[in-house]
Amino acid sequence: MTRTLTASKTRTNRPGWSITFRHPLRQDSQGKRGLKVRRGLGTSDAAEADELVGQMNELLRDPAWWSLSRRGEAEKKFATPIIKAFFDDLQAGATPHHQLREQYMELPGKDAGYSRVLFVGTTGAGKTTLLRQLIGSDPDIDRFPSTAPAKTTIADIEVIAASGSFDAIVTFFTEFQVQTYVEECILDAALASHAQQPLARVAERFLNHRDQKFRLSYILGPWARDGVDDDDDELSFDEDDDGDDEPDLALLGEDAVPADERRANGEALEKLLGRIVALARKTSEQIDESLGVVDVQVSKEDQDAYLELFGEEFERELHAHDAFHNLVHDVIDLIRARFDRIEQGQITLAPSGWPQSWAYATADRTDFIRHIRWFSSNYWPQFGRLLTPIVNGIRVRGPLYPDIMPEGAKLVLIDGQGLGHTPDDATSVTTHITDRFADVDIVLLVDNAQQPMQAAPLSVMKALAISGYEDKLAIAFTHFDQIKGQNLRNLTERRAHVMASVMSALSSLQEAVGGRIVRTLERGVDDRCFMLGGTQRKLSSMNPKSATYMTGQLKGLIELCIKAAEPKTDADVAITYDPIGISFAVQSGAARFNRTWQARLGLGSEANLRKEHWTRIKALNKRFATEEGVEYDTLRPLADLQTSLLEAISRYLDAPASEPAPEVDEEQPATTRIRQLVAASLRKVVRQRLVGQSLEPWREAFAEKGAGSTSRRARRIAAIYAAAAPVPDVVMSQEAKAFMDELASIVGSAITAVGGSFKRLGDPTA
Repeated sequence: MTRTLTASKTRTNRPGWSITFRHPLRQDSQGKRGLKVRRGLGTSDAAEADELVGQMNELLRDPAWWSLSRRGEAEKKFATPIIKAFFDDLQAGATPHHQLREQYMELPGKDAGYSRVLFVGTTGAGKTTLLRQLIGSDPDIDRFPSTAPAKTTIADIEVIAASGSFDAIVTFFTEFQVQTYVEECILDAALASHAQQPLARVAERFLNHRDQKFRLSYILGPWARDGVDDDDDELSFDEDDDGDDEPDLALLGEDAVPADERRANGEALEKLLGRIVALARKTSEQIDESLGVVDVQVSKEDQDAYLELFGEEFERELHAHDAFHNLVHDVIDLIRARFDRIEQGQITLAPSGWPQSWAYATADRTDFIRHIRWFSSNYWPQFGRLLTPIVNGIRVRGPLYPDIMPEGAKLVLIDGQGLGHTPDDATSVTTHITDRFADVDIVLLVDNAQQPMQAAPLSVMKALAISGYEDKLAIAFTHFDQIKGQNLRNLTERRAHVMASVMSALSSLQEAVGGRIVRTLERGVDDRCFMLGGTQRKLSSMNPKSATYMTGQLKGLIELCIKAAEPKTDADVAITYDPIGISFAVQSGAARFNRTWQARLGLGSEANLRKEHWTRIKALNKRFATEEGVEYDTLRPLADLQTSLLEAISRYLDAPASEPAPEVDEEQPATTRIRQLVAASLRKVVRQRLVGQSLEPWREAFAEKGAGSTSRRARRIAAIYAAAAPVPDVVMSQEAKAFMDELASIVGSAITAVGGSFKRLGDPTA
């Protein structure tokens, strides 16, 4: 730290005085030490606040205090608010969110007789709507979980069906994670202001994060209903459809945000936008002085280069302003203040005062659903109070099951983010989903029967197969009632139409995963596919024929999920694999991963892949550099490397060298178990290589600035990937040999663990 560190007192919307200072040991979102911190002092007395600020300045002036080991001594000299503000966030990392939920409420598994079902599917396919059906949630009264055509479910929702009272535990993103989102929203809004966009567009950029998963409008309130004019209601072509599946709150005895509160929220938002516009103007003027204004007559390439340089400089200059950091903390304080309106339950705080979790229990179902909705709803009349965007996970337990559920059925239903709509299969399934394959009994792929088996569902099937969990696959096709066609006159023909797409999709997987796995999937897939229609409606509201059909399909799905918890026995079959083939598998997987990312970084070309915009690459880089994530939207290098290697290894495992070769039916349980063991070990290796041993290179790439920084950052990231997954070649580098040996060891250990052999054929000593 070369700059002088000083603290100051300030008034915010928190009670009393707060202290603001740059922490000498904590990194900001740009990877630099000197994170600006704001903490409450717990006093309204100005003189007392000045005394506390003086103590902080004394601590900041002397680096001898800047160690967690000095906390005990510091507690004897400095006041408690100063100790907490400086030392609390230096403690070991926060408890992972799933552990917080587990500490409060265990997620039961097979040992307790429960079957766990993981819902996956594209955004808008209807997986959350199906979840409503399976937990008996009334779409008009309960409205839990919330649904919408866009990205709605952004947190894990875990539902435990059990008798007794209703219990919930909700966990939240960390303060630093939320701060990162807020900073990116302000940056996007400032860039829109610089581009002289109308204020409504600036508000849109501020209130809706670029990846559509973080929406400040839920918390702070909408800007003119997110820029939608009331006259737009004329565009509703169905007088009975208001475009929202939520009813009038007044009918349920609930209140929307009162008019005076909406006005106050609007005024506060207008002030925030005014500060963003002023900050953008000041930043633009400073950059124009140093870079000049681009000549519209220059070539497109020169304009693009200027805009990249401008964007980098704009972000850097923006972060250099204290006004920017004050604005960020003011928004954080407004978010924190929304927790004051929570009437029930227990909120647990982190040492910094940021909410970690909310827990609630009651015997009243209506009361339970009403309070849980503050953390899961997307209903616009309640915008300004909802905390949905900062929720990381929700776990609930209670008699949440429909009438058609067998009495005493033990199910855990897990819903999460949608897969998104990808134009090709180059984007791997997020590790957030694949990491749960081993811990669940059924992976329920929810797909739209009108456009079945597009790239994203196909990627899920492939991910299951190469990880050895193909027997966990079940598919629920929604919108089955909306399939139209002159040659599709009845249910049988419609089902055959959908199943033809399934079989075609499976056939396309053979090259990636091997024919034996695909043939195994083909034999059992028909019994694991369920055709559903009208899932957004109560069964009692359907005509008798439709209700009978849907009841049968849902019961079949429930029975399949319940049986999945039953123990399975694996056949004992000895399989031999020749280790020479694994070198080709590693070479193929590593080469494909590097080619893919060379294309995305603009350093090479690959079919069906385009260069990613520099802002997306930098956003991904930021997640790695600040240790706040390993993915950004569809950019998932961890998942990509894992998938590329597993695909290649899966093809290798599909052709054992056993003499004589065992029958496929006998062999399959053994190869499935090998794939599971390989996938589990490979996850750890990939994470260590791309994250654990590459943190400093990621930070160095993120620190690039100035002219040419985009291309330099791309080359640095490519070098990280090349070091993490070196490609074995004729001339073998030490790094590539070590990588190949590490993966060969993983595969060999998995083969021998199930009773197989990993040796050269004809070599009795191997």
